[in-house]
Amino acid sequence: MWPGEQSPAGGPEQPNPYKEPPAPWNAPTVASGPPAGGPPGRGPGGGRTRLVAIGAAAAVVVAAAVTGAVLLGGDEDDRAAGPDPAASSASASVAADDPRSGDRGPAPTVAGWTVVANPDHGIAFDVPASWAPQSRDWVTYVAEDDDPDEKPLVAMKAPAVLQEEWCASDDDRDGSVDHTPLASAGTRGNNGARSTEDVARTDSAAWVYGAYTQPDRDKVSTGPVTSFTTASGIRGSVATSRSSGVAKKDKCDVDGKATTFAFETADGDFASWSFFGAAGVDDEVPETTVREILATVREYTPSDS
Repeated sequence: MWPGEQSPAGGPEQPNPYKEPPAPWNAPTVASGPPAGGPPGRGPGGGRTRLVAIGAAAAVVVAAAVTGAVLLGGDEDDRAAGPDPAASSASASVAADDPRSGDRGPAPTVAGWTVVANPDHGIAFDVPASWAPQSRDWVTYVAEDDDPDEKPLVAMKAPAVLQEEWCASDDDRDGSVDHTPLASAGTRGNNGARSTEDVARTDSAAWVYGAYTQPDRDKVSTGPVTSFTTASGIRGSVATSRSSGVAKKDKCDVDGKATTFAFETADGDFASWSFFGAAGVDDEVPETTVREILATVREYTPSDS
């Protein structure tokens, strides 16, 4: 039930995760997973994560193990591409050749790090050099495994990925190896949300459930929502969710964690940054690194130059 390719204009609208009237969403921040046109991937804990690349005329969807997609709610240009069995590697190739798709984005604020920009929402953050920023047209999302319509539980656009082929397995024994990335981080719009506290709590839990624990929601726990101010002065709410006791049915099944920082933009809209990745493993991203990345979140004015 992996997504395929479809014209953005022809895809069905996705529901707003905060129970507001249905709103279109667009492919947001950093995405991870196998190269465009590659075989579908499988997320740990039974959860499956998806990658969607929206080109000029088509959205190429490929699998991304341990990577989710950001559900963008409320924006005029945020329209989701629906599933379609036909995939176009050409569109994904174009997106990959031009990571910023015409927008050079801001400069990194941490020496030696790489900037990750979401021009659609004017949000940027920095990641260590070992991370791989994806095209602005890539979207990562998680959906219920048994949902034939693949309605995103949560998503992110123009993300960055760490160790895209961190774990490899062929659990269904179809001869095709699926790769699971170690971690991903990206941003999204949250128009229609009730509060930054609600976004932080809901999105972090959705990432852990969708990518690691489903169908077991009781294996997800969310810590307290606290205030956080980035280095640029953006004040908002942050929460971290974790899983415990994920069934190790397959090689790449692991526990996971996710952190979401939600804030109000200069335009008065809600937006958020999220990180999610494997937990309890040797390569686990330390909390100090997650917070260092979070501290770089900032707004910027996109440029087509």
